[in-house]
Amino acid sequence: MTVVVDAVDEEEAASDRNPFGEDRIEVDEREMDRVSPAAWVGRVSSRLDEAVSRLAWRR
Repeated sequence: MTVVVDAVDEEEAASDRNPFGEDRIEVDEREMDRVSPAAWVGRVSSRLDEAVSRLAWRR
């Protein structure tokens, strides 16, 4: 397995040039919540927990 730092050529690392540049992917937090399975599972888990609590405590 190679770590990103190890993958950079030593000449590039010694120079002032940023080998990774300004390119990056930015995603809006609301958009990520819509498409992220972890966000879905978290919401479903919370709703299920609330429903079970209401049922158990008859609220």
